Order: sequence, then structure tokens, then C-alpha cells
Amino acid sequence: MRREASVLHLDLDAFFAAVEQRDKPSLRGRPVVVGGVGGRGVVATASYEARAYGARSAMSTAEARRRCPAGTAFLGGRFAAYRRTSDVVMGLLRELSPLVEPASLDEAYVDLAAGAGHDLSVGGVTALGRDLKERISRATGGVTGSVGIGTSKLMAKIGSDLDKPDGLVVVPPGTELDVLHPLPVTRLGGVGPATAERLHQVGVKTVADLAAKPLTDLVALVGRAHGAGLYALARAEDDRQVVPDRGVKSVSHEETFERDLTDLDVLGREIDSMAARVGQRLRASAFSGRTVTLKLRRYDFTTLTRSQTLPQPTDDPRLIATMARRLLADAGTSGGLRLLGVGVSGLSVYAQGDLFSEDDTGGTTDVVSADDIEDGDGPAVEARGTTAPTETRWWPGQDVAHDELGTGWVWGRGLGRVTVRFEGPTTGPGPVRTLAADDPALHPADPPDWRPPV
Repeated sequence: MRREASVLHLDLDAFFAAVEQRDKPSLRGRPVVVGGVGGRGVVATASYEARAYGARSAMSTAEARRRCPAGTAFLGGRFAAYRRTSDVVMGLLRELSPLVEPASLDEAYVDLAAGAGHDLSVGGVTALGRDLKERISRATGGVTGSVGIGTSKLMAKIGSDLDKPDGLVVVPPGTELDVLHPLPVTRLGGVGPATAERLHQVGVKTVADLAAKPLTDLVALVGRAHGAGLYALARAEDDRQVVPDRGVKSVSHEETFERDLTDLDVLGREIDSMAARVGQRLRASAFSGRTVTLKLRRYDFTTLTRSQTLPQPTDDPRLIATMARRLLADAGTSGGLRLLGVGVSGLSVYAQGDLFSEDDTGGTTDVVSADDIEDGDGPAVEARGTTAPTETRWWPGQDVAHDELGTGWVWGRGLGRVTVRFEGPTTGPGPVRTLAADDPALHPADPPDWRPPV
């Protein structure tokens, strides 16, 4: 660990949903869910208003709809808007230091010790963090971020998560264990649901419980590499460096089992869990990938990998899980498996149509009722049936422009109609109009500029 709290971690708060609320004034203060809007969609981000009802990332959109009240906005993603805002934030971070390591569109580490002339005292970095948060809010039109600053990446990330949203936590040197040990063990990187369950079975629920376990017990429980890593993290030992602009080539997750497994149903559930985590990380990074890889370590420590390449890139955890299950069936489980991993490679910048695609069966589409149009509530009525061809070019949340009515966004669609709310980040809540889905005056548009004219 460093002698000064000189590693900063920034995590933008409910980022996709925050950008939507900024650009759509009528949604500010209301529940917003961003993700797949079709019948098989998955939540990418939920606003804090939606989280109050239990909506969360990686949940099926259908489950989020059941939990959230009428008037919740379910929107597809606008990655051009998210990346533009992210670029502004990353630019501000690079003004602090040449060593900035983006972890995703909404998350990054900064090595403050590499910056010029920063006061690295606790008071100095606290003032720096407060100023950074204010600059981010001004530069992005009100998007907030939580900042953690500590002596390592581990403590900086822990700090940014302790007081969300819009938080600032500095962990002074020497207090790392005081902060870390009371926390649930799931706060540590690498402790997913399967590892957490195994740890809970041996009485490990907090980081302090983990620190009390000898290294030999952890190695026996989760394997040599994973056990040694958890042993170090429980003692706040983390010497990872901030690596600027690292190129991500793949995203993966693996689990070492307490005992060798042969049951395909049990292994299938493990694959589903790992695919969900991989899909969530892909979405957070705005990447999708074409190649799904399954890693297997057999009872005799023989390690195999099996891969399959898809015709189109994806970040859909269900598709990733389906392909991994097929690879497992082909590889077999003879003798038992002690480790299983799921990964996606062949990454590319996310293209509209993976996570945010419609149900390929035609499924459920959002429609706005006449009552909704009158009182200004969000999409609330659903119509079943095959989507008309003229509607396939419109999706909830999409930026549009009308030759006569101006710019706005798609509020709902269905039954040969598309409903648009004509507003933008600098206009205040705007009027709602329902148009024919094939209206020649209506066009897709670029994301609006949140910065008012100079």
C-alpha cells in the first residue's frame, strides 16, 4: 500500500439512467429503467427512484415491470449519448493525472501521485475530490458521481461505494482495516454468489471473518489463486497499479467448486450465474463480443477450453449461457469438474440491437393510452401482437426529430402509431404528440446537446 491516499476511484451514479433523466426533463425524479424493452429484455441500469421498488441491473425487464409502479419509463439504450458524456468526464480526470484507467464508461481509477503538484494530505485530496465532483456536474449537465480516495485501488473503490449516490469518502492511511473489516465479504472483488455461499457455509460473512481464516483454509475452499487473492484483500493488501487506457480483450468469470461436480443441471445453473455477471460487465463497459468460451478444469487438473463464435456480437447473458451450456454438453463432465469459467472475447464497441433488442417473436411493445397523453404520465399500456413493420424503426427513448414539431424522444409505440415527447435537456418538460408510425416528417436524430448555447 502507498503511504498517501493517492488513488482515486470515480463511479458515476446510475449513469445510463442519469443521462436519460438529464436529456428528458419529464423523467426527472421519476423511476427510469434502461435496458432491453422486449419481452426477453434485461435491465442495464435503474435510476435510484426505480431501485427503491427493487429494480436492479441484470434483472429481467419483465421482473422490473412487475416491481415498478405505473408511470415508470422503460427505455432502450442510447450509447452515443452515454459515450459523449463519458468522454467529457474522462477528459476531466486526465486533467488531474496522466494515469487514468477507465474500467467502463462510468468508472475509472486515477493515480493522483502521478499528477503535478497535488496536495496528497487527507485534507488536500478531500478538497480535490469535492472540486472534481462539482466540475463533473457542471460539465455534464447535472450527472453526479461518487468518489473514493485511498492508498490502493481496493480502498478507493470501496470508498466510492460507501456513500452513494453523490458521495465522497477518503480512507486515511492506516485506517484501511477499520473501514474494510465490518463490511460484508461480498464487497470484495471476486466474491460472487457462488463464492459467497461457500464462505457463508464456513461462517464467513464479513471481511473480518475472512481475515480470521488461515490461508490454507481459503486455498482448500476456493483454490490456490483465488484463496491467496482473498487472503490478501482481507488484509487490505493491494499493490495493483493504475494502468492508463488498457485495452480490454475479453470479459470472463470463473468459479472453483468446493467438490467436483458432474450434475449438468447444477453446472448449468453455475453457467447461468457466471453468464449474468459477464453480461453485466459487458454492458457497463459498452462492449459486446462474438466469441463465447467455456473453461473447464477436471478432477485431475486437466484444463480445457471450448469456444464458439457467433455471427453477431452480443452481451445478452441468456445467449452467452445458452452457448456455454452447449459447449459443456459437448465437452462432458466425466470424472467431475473442479472449476468452470465463462468468457466472451472478440469485443467491439456496443452496437444498438444486442441487449436493447426487441423480443424476436414480436412480443410486447409499449403503447401510450389516450389518458396517458392527457395527463402526461409515462408509458403504461401494453398491447400484444405482431409489431407492424413501420414501427420497427422506433424504440422507447430514441432521439427523433420532426420537420414541423422539432426534436424529442419516442415515448411509446404500437398499433401503427408512435408517441413522441418534444423536449430536450435545456427545454423543460414538453408536449406529447401521437403520430403515424410511417409519418414521413419523423426521423431518427442524434442525441441532443445538454450544454446551453453560449
